[in-house]
Amino acid sequence: MTGVLLLCITISTPLAAPVSTAAEQVPAIVEAAAKLHVQRWADGAGLVEPNFSLNVVRGSRALAPCGRAVTVEAADTRQPARMRFIAVCAGADGWRYEFIVRAQVSARIAVMANDVGAGKILADEDVLLERHDISAIADSIADPKEAVGLSGKRALRGGEVLRSALLASPTMVKRGEPVRIVARREQIEVSMAGEALDSGARGSAVRVKNANGTVIRARVTGAATVEPLDMPAAISPPTE
Repeated sequence: MTGVLLLCITISTPLAAPVSTAAEQVPAIVEAAAKLHVQRWADGAGLVEPNFSLNVVRGSRALAPCGRAVTVEAADTRQPARMRFIAVCAGADGWRYEFIVRAQVSARIAVMANDVGAGKILADEDVLLERHDISAIADSIADPKEAVGLSGKRALRGGEVLRSALLASPTMVKRGEPVRIVARREQIEVSMAGEALDSGARGSAVRVKNANGTVIRARVTGAATVEPLDMPAAISPPTE
């Protein structure tokens, strides 16, 4: 999933409103808390048309009633397929009871439309949306646009679910090769030739030697193109 579920947050559920809680009510309270948690996570992750179901698994210890409202703590929610929630009956005579909650989550996520070789930059036609079970995938990509412009660390197969761990920003500037330095200020744009002293992906900072022989720090903006990080007070092209 494009994000990781939050860890160790406390949830109080609307179902925990009664002054006292019967033992048979506790699993339903835990399920409601887990459902709210997964829904909030799905919304935050930007999942497209998410669907999910929950299975609450209680431990072997017998449940007891609580003389007050029961609250629920999310102890470990890193993997939807196996989350840990703790029902808490506060007070000196209270108790804590751990539940395993298994969520089956599906959504329309980015998948490969065709085979692409390792290192090749992904284009719009290489990625599409398909519904998949992502319960055990922590770094799926919800928006195909997030994958376009990246490259595979290995060969990617058609139909394969795209994950952040499989992709990397391609090297746009290579050390020792010529680059175009483009400086923009308001309506003025000036460019000059330069030489990259570092390799870098889009958005990374590299050292570049400009046509005057001065070494500057620049940000990679595209293939063999950079922009100065520290804009000069006045922009002027190199003198010939």
